[in-house]
Amino acid sequence: MGTGAGELEKNREIGPQDRAFHIALFISALRRGGSERVLVNLAEYLNARGIRVTMVNQYEGQDQYTLSPQIGRVYSEILKEEIGSSRMLNFLRRFRRLRRVWKETRPDVILSFIGKNNLMAILTSRFLRIPVVVSVRGEPREEYGGGLMRLLASLCFPLADGVILQTGQARDFFPERVRRKSVLMKNPLNPAFIRPPFRGEREKAVYAVGRMDENKNHEMIVRAFAALAERYPDYSLVLCGDGPCRKKLEGLAKELGLGERVRFPGIVEDVAERIYGGSVFVLSSYSEGMPNTLIEAMCMGLPVISTDCPCGGPAELVRDGENGLLVAPGDIAGLERALERMLSDGEEAERMGRKAAELAKAYHPDRVCAEWMQYLLGLGKGTKDRPPREEPV
Repeated sequence: MGTGAGELEKNREIGPQDRAFHIALFISALRRGGSERVLVNLAEYLNARGIRVTMVNQYEGQDQYTLSPQIGRVYSEILKEEIGSSRMLNFLRRFRRLRRVWKETRPDVILSFIGKNNLMAILTSRFLRIPVVVSVRGEPREEYGGGLMRLLASLCFPLADGVILQTGQARDFFPERVRRKSVLMKNPLNPAFIRPPFRGEREKAVYAVGRMDENKNHEMIVRAFAALAERYPDYSLVLCGDGPCRKKLEGLAKELGLGERVRFPGIVEDVAERIYGGSVFVLSSYSEGMPNTLIEAMCMGLPVISTDCPCGGPAELVRDGENGLLVAPGDIAGLERALERMLSDGEEAERMGRKAAELAKAYHPDRVCAEWMQYLLGLGKGTKDRPPREEPV
């Protein structure tokens, strides 16, 4: 298990980073997801530029991203022996523990990602004079769709020093007092996906990458591919990832008579290398924020098909018919037609892929991470060496 805040501060090697600007990054865990990858990439960028970084997680999950040893790590979850039968008491203990983390690590800025974490970051840092930035990573109607969560967001977000959103649709979800302090920021491209567009004969494979859950709706891809299977007997479908729907999808592939033509390699480490020469990349979600997998595929020059799902991320990336194709969420027949168009006309698919690759400049990690860094440094300017105002919790 991880260290407490005070223990980490005692044990961490003292170096130049201790005199640098200090940013705390807060997310539940570093499990392998798109939001977590963005935060890890940002942490590494900041660390490489002399900024002291502390990653604050509630718990240590399985199959995590790794961090450079210079990046501090603190876990804010209460100990097992502290967990009682009262949910309210457990919440208060978690609240006090996270507040103690901020007091002991003394960051100049806190950046929080996702849902309840954002609310906790705002509330636990009150009166400590630490600027707090919250970032909504998915569809706001899902992160804050319930009555209580929406109410809490409308009350707490105006107290934040900054709100980072990914799309105009996401911004429109929030009241004007939140929109006034919000900014739209791109996701930095994973450096592993920086490469020239593929040249040569492409692999006859349709790729999708992501967690296999109901929202990602891989079933839509399997059914659309099955409708074209006889016309394109040399092509296969490769679904990279894992999740609760995997067994169901494997069963569906067999039921539709696709046999070995649908492959399930599971979670793969070399995603960029694996999909680089693929014929088509498909995103089939019912909802997304700004999908990293779609950005990555497009920046490498893959022909892409995506659902035009809320909160508008795919539509901000894909200009239908120019650098990819858009279909309605859940529209299996529409996806079948889009796949047919890509597979039947390789020249058009390549043209769209080349146009898609033009996104690489705008999403280059050095450019985007620099924008994040300057934004965070700007909010934290003048807070260094300012003593926190102590308030009873």
